[in-house]
Amino acid sequence: MLKKIKETSTFIQAAIGLKAETGIILGTGLGGLVNEIEIIQTLPYQNIPNFPVSTVEGHKGELIFGKLGGKNIIAMQGRFHFYEGYDMQQVTFPVRVMHDLGIQTICVSNASGGLNPGFKVGDLMMINDHINMFGTNPLIGQNISELGTRFPDMSQSYDNHLCNLARRIAVSNHIDLKEGVYVGVAGPTFETPAEYKMFRILGGDAIGMSTVPEVIVARHMGMRVFGISIITDSGVPGEIVEISHEEVQQVARNAEPKMSLIIRELISMM
Repeated sequence: MLKKIKETSTFIQAAIGLKAETGIILGTGLGGLVNEIEIIQTLPYQNIPNFPVSTVEGHKGELIFGKLGGKNIIAMQGRFHFYEGYDMQQVTFPVRVMHDLGIQTICVSNASGGLNPGFKVGDLMMINDHINMFGTNPLIGQNISELGTRFPDMSQSYDNHLCNLARRIAVSNHIDLKEGVYVGVAGPTFETPAEYKMFRILGGDAIGMSTVPEVIVARHMGMRVFGISIITDSGVPGEIVEISHEEVQQVARNAEPKMSLIIRELISMM
């Protein structure tokens, strides 16, 4: 893995010649943040050695290099999911590469289903913790000590300082920013009413099919993490309706300007 990471990061560095400070992973329907970026260069995933290719609608599949909030950034316009058939090492490989490129802070975003009855469709939820329900872990297998410790601490998966900054940004811009626990599941089916109920009992506020593996790997390498979800559908009893991937994407696009503002201002304050 180390050889592949270095091969990929060397290729990217030679192609862009840019020293980035922050990485961003854009989830389902959230690629519009790219419009906020002063783009210097774009690399399609299929042109990058060892990179998987995104197969999901709403995930364009490009690595964006440029400036946001006055800082150099790398943004993944589209991520990889366990349900696409990739293993956990492939899903999280881009995070490994970002770290090798010198990035120490990563912002992850996603579209998720709401479990908390206090949330409504279109709300933003800052992630303050997560529950891994994928049934596996990206760190299973031989540990590579050059990347991180065998048993990484996860007591502060989402950086307290970054969360405090986001709260201030939300208040100053009159954005109702919810907070809560994100449940990560394998997918690709949306949850049954009984599953929604179970995950709420377990302590979840929102649920989705991504993010947790990337955060685990980022923390394994000592990276700071900020996470944010857009609530695109409801799993609250009495509010559950049949939902499609297209509808999820549309809700995410509608709520995206608020998320983009928070991430842009957050990066500018780092």
